[in-house]
Amino acid sequence: MSLERHEPVAGEIPVEATLARHTASRAVYVGPVLVALFWLARGPEGALASALGVGVVVANFLLSGAMMSISARISLAVYHAAALFGFFLRLGLIVATMLLITRMIDIDRVAFGVTAVVAYLALIAWETRAVAKGRERNLDWIS
Repeated sequence: MSLERHEPVAGEIPVEATLARHTASRAVYVGPVLVALFWLARGPEGALASALGVGVVVANFLLSGAMMSISARISLAVYHAAALFGFFLRLGLIVATMLLITRMIDIDRVAFGVTAVVAYLALIAWETRAVAKGRERNLDWIS
């Protein structure tokens, strides 16, 4: 592979952004389950905190996909740097966002934190399984 700038070819799909959108779309199934569980366990405040936790995780996945797709068009070196340093950047953004939200809103911190971790792991596992089983056929690098 070359370290030169890669111009997108007509019809080429941004694989990373597509994976991120697929992962985020599965939050439609994971999110309500977590919100319902925290509604039952911790009341309306727990449900609100859980919904915000899912939202933070979804935003993180979408940011990740966009960042990786853009960096892939620039060069392989930038792509590698975005993969390595972008993870730490996004982790820092999640922490900063969660701290900001907990300082601005009186929120159930347990529900918020647990939901963020569980949603992140559940969505990653679901997407990994889908890709491994070949369910993501619209990604050209799989076939």
